Order: sequence, then C-alpha cells, then structure tokens
Amino acid sequence: MSAPLAIVAEPFAALEPTTISCRNTAAQALTVVRDGVITGEGPTTKGRVHFSRELDADDAAWCARILTATAVEHQPVSRAEAEALFEIDDAAAERSDDGRFDDLLAKAVVHHAASVSGLPVPPRTVALSPDTSIESWAPIQAIGVDTEVLEWIAARMRGKRRGNRTLMRLVATIIGVAALPLVQLPHMFDIGM
Repeated sequence: MSAPLAIVAEPFAALEPTTISCRNTAAQALTVVRDGVITGEGPTTKGRVHFSRELDADDAAWCARILTATAVEHQPVSRAEAEALFEIDDAAAERSDDGRFDDLLAKAVVHHAASVSGLPVPPRTVALSPDTSIESWAPIQAIGVDTEVLEWIAARMRGKRRGNRTLMRLVATIIGVAALPLVQLPHMFDIGM
C-alpha cells in the first residue's frame, strides 16, 4: 500500500466500530468525524456531498456508531469522548441532522457526568438511543452529582453560539438544586438562549 493510501486508510479504519477497542480509540475516532465536519472531506464524507462546517445525519450516525461500539457499550462515556463531541458541536456552523446530534451530545455528556459522580448509568446502547428519553435515566437533582463536572459542563456551554436546549435544561435543573449561589447562574449560562 502506498503512503498516501495508508494515510487515508488509517483514519477510516479507526472509525469502524469493530476497531474501537476502548474509550480512547472512540475519542480518537470522534476527532476524525470532527475533522470531516470542519473540512467537508475525509473518510466520513466519502461518497456523499458534504460541505465544510456542516453536520448532517450521517455525521450524527457516525458518532452514534462510535459511541456504542461493542468494546465500550458497557463503559461510561469518558471526558475525552465528551470533549470530542463538544468539539464537533463547535465545528458545525450548519445543521441538517434533525436534532439527532444535539440529542446524542446531551445524553453523552450527562452519561459522563452521572458516571463520574458515581451514579448508576445504563449501557450506552440504551442511554444514547434516540428512542430513550434522557429523563428516564439522567439525574434530576444535584444530590450525588460532582460539582467539578457541573462546572466543566457550564464552562463548555458558556458563550456558545448555539445552545443545546436539552443539556441546558438538565444542567439548570440540577444546578437549581445544587449548592451553587444563584448569582453565578447568569455567568454560567445565557438563559435567554
């Protein structure tokens, strides 16, 4: 295999759910999706028209396949995977995925937050499914939720040009019960979004 073909084959192979061996390789595969969203080129866009800075249903499907690969199905979403999803969200100026990515992002971030806090979470195939309501498993109060992870989510959401309403609603509900002073809320979220 020639060198240029090997370079193209490596990222594509990293995307296949069967090659995902752990949460780190899943996070790495998500960065390949991010790169495709940014440039409109690469292994995630092969065989279809894809504009740069656009996130479509196929991109959301790639993310879902990566996050629910067999090797990671019963592990909580990692910070690196959640960060990669936030980067994809930041990269996408245009959306044509009917809200599937926003749903996946909210569920993955809350899955991570709950698991880091020591709260039980369902397998990824259940938690991240578009057929599963996030309210059916996500924590609805701050008792037991790690404040560091809430601060991380708030920092990631601060100043976004697009707000993820599902994630904002859940975090606002949790923070509303948390011991954070209300005076901090306007600095954490743009409530008018």
